[in-house]
Amino acid sequence: MPVITLPDGSKRQYENALSVYDVALSIGEGLAKATLAGVVDDKLVDASCMIEKDATVRIITAKDKEGLEILRHSCAHLLAQAVKALYPDAEVTIGPVIEDGFYYDFSYKRPFTPEDLEKIEKKMAELAKASQSVTRSVMARDEAIAYFKSINENYKAEIIQDLPEGETLTLYTQGSFTDLCRGPHVPNTSHIKAFKLMRVAGAYWRGDSNNEMLTRIYGTCWADKKALKAYLTRLEEAEKRDHRKIGKALDLFHFQDDSPGIAFWHPKGTALWRVVEDYMRDSNTKFGCTEIRTPLVADLSLWEKSGHAAKYAENMFMTHSEKREFALRPMNCPTCVQVYNYHLHSYRDLPIRMAEFGVVHRNEASGALHGLLRVRSFTQDDGHIFCTESQIEKEVAQMVEQCFEVYRDFGFSEFDIKLALRPDNRVGSDETWDKSEKALSDALQNQGIQFECLPGEGAFYGPKIEFHLKDAIGRSWQCGTIQLDLSMPVRLGANFIDENSEKQVPVMLHRAIVGSLERFIGVLIEHYAGKLPVWLSPVQVVILGVSNKYDECIQKTHQNLLDSKIRSQIDLRNEKIGFKIREHTLAQVPFIAIAGEKEALEGKITVRKQDGTDLGMMSLSEFKHLLDNEIMKKGRVD
Repeated sequence: MPVITLPDGSKRQYENALSVYDVALSIGEGLAKATLAGVVDDKLVDASCMIEKDATVRIITAKDKEGLEILRHSCAHLLAQAVKALYPDAEVTIGPVIEDGFYYDFSYKRPFTPEDLEKIEKKMAELAKASQSVTRSVMARDEAIAYFKSINENYKAEIIQDLPEGETLTLYTQGSFTDLCRGPHVPNTSHIKAFKLMRVAGAYWRGDSNNEMLTRIYGTCWADKKALKAYLTRLEEAEKRDHRKIGKALDLFHFQDDSPGIAFWHPKGTALWRVVEDYMRDSNTKFGCTEIRTPLVADLSLWEKSGHAAKYAENMFMTHSEKREFALRPMNCPTCVQVYNYHLHSYRDLPIRMAEFGVVHRNEASGALHGLLRVRSFTQDDGHIFCTESQIEKEVAQMVEQCFEVYRDFGFSEFDIKLALRPDNRVGSDETWDKSEKALSDALQNQGIQFECLPGEGAFYGPKIEFHLKDAIGRSWQCGTIQLDLSMPVRLGANFIDENSEKQVPVMLHRAIVGSLERFIGVLIEHYAGKLPVWLSPVQVVILGVSNKYDECIQKTHQNLLDSKIRSQIDLRNEKIGFKIREHTLAQVPFIAIAGEKEALEGKITVRKQDGTDLGMMSLSEFKHLLDNEIMKKGRVD
């Protein structure tokens, strides 16, 4: 007679073993109808899973995060089933869930086309409507290999062959289609109601360019059609906000094949860069960080000592000189430690806070490059703090405070905090990791900050706090990190003299707030859709004349603004005033100042905002006061 404990703490006793679905039905028919799966004693299971002893149970529906992932994974199976029904010779490979959707890779005699996607999506809708039951079965490894070979699914057989002998596998069947999968899945296909196939792409089998090129079909799936429609609308808005298009339209930067994955910054883009960098430099000074600069290139032996050569070699650019092997730095930390090590430090010196706008290079795959968001060379606003264990909490609290202030100034009012924990591929003992993870967790909890844990996603040398910013259309961007490192100081010989005149190893805190300046600027452009707030705008005001008779007046006004540190431009072209106003409005210049006969006589200018609002005539001092107020607001919305 199993006793089931529900999330609210209530208990229900049942006479016989029962399924997760039965538990839901005993609570209510509506819940049973919505049930996709369950969590039994912290394990995610199918709705058909039988419960034979006392257990804690949570019912999973499409409203839950796990439920949405189950829907998407089941939709990937539905896609594979539809492809097999329409193109029997196609072979299925893998079909995982990804952010906002899923994909499935297929081997077929030709790539699938957009026309094929229409047919496949129609077939998926037909199969979903048929309410086919999805059933789980278990099969021994060798039996599963033989089974998939018998139905000409050789890629599945190859995946299974790489598994240990004696392994027991789970398979899921819907209609005539059976797939290898850990599950869980929806009870039947009717739960899959809101989906859309998005695009096709090429993908090498197992990501190896020496293998066959497969066809990858991407799709998205949501709990209902309303959520699907909202997502598609968000995609349309994201397309309008694409920083690559806006960057070109506003003449900020460009990329070219001579330096793949590295941006060429134009004057306006460089002006924006300088605003971000100078702001962060002032913020670092405010929070007690002293700026340093370290070499871009270092002997490979340094990267071997730090652990980067062993863990990161594929992503490092190497070079040779005078029979020595060097590497362009993929991270700034090891060279920063050398600055710390140059002097002997006492415990009285700690904490020592160093900041660096360090350029790093990473040999990203060409297919992964994406404008400013994924590049091969970028500048990090790195900070490295050397402190004692007793100082960790105070230092982390100060860094969190700095992050919050910076993000709000740049116009981000919503952000999520996550704690990334030890990965499988790591350095350091379990004891060291236990201590590191507890220190960061305690620092957040003691400040009353809510956070989500991310098992396995820490850096190879330590756990990290991640700051995920939400932009204007609800997308999440991971920007800042605070990482606690008890390993690298040991590996690189960092120490200090304690109060007993003994050598001790300092704690090293790695901190980046905007992260990559390139990526952060790309995020800013998309967040504001190119309409940057006044303080960030590369050109804050452009001055136009009704005719060339007022060029001298315009130039004097322009110089006055420049002297007041206002980023001003003039347009003396012999074009109609309406044409010039429209052009600079499209260029997202926040303010347009116009000089004509009346303005020249009264020593004033007529001011127009980018949105078309006419602010009328005002003196230059009034205009500068207006600009100063707008600049002081920064991007804050609170």
